Amino acid sequence: MSPAVRDGITSPSEHARLDRLHAVRPGIHWDRLLFSAKRSAYKACSSSAPRVLHFEDAGITFSPGTGTFAAHLAGEAFVLTGRRHVCDGILLTATAFPADPPPGQTITSAASRSATVS
Repeated sequence: MSPAVRDGITSPSEHARLDRLHAVRPGIHWDRLLFSAKRSAYKACSSSAPRVLHFEDAGITFSPGTGTFAAHLAGEAFVLTGRRHVCDGILLTATAFPADPPPGQTITSAASRSATVS
């Protein structure tokens, strides 16, 4: 990914986290995985979001040892969790969001195991 594109999709804190992840696991294109994770989060919320989501509206945190990530959406009280997988140069991310999440309850789906709605 070009530096200009990377700068356009990452916040300064995400940029720093990507650098640390690359130092720990250099064989993974973390910037591309971040792009995919943000798109997964946007698509999961697109039908219920009252506004258009942009790259700066989602903060992604990867857990490198577990194959999971958390998506923090600006202005939302919940965190979506998702899964990621990298194999043979293919990057895959997935997350899910129920149509009507009940406040205060844990969301469970095939791709998202522990997002909580406040």
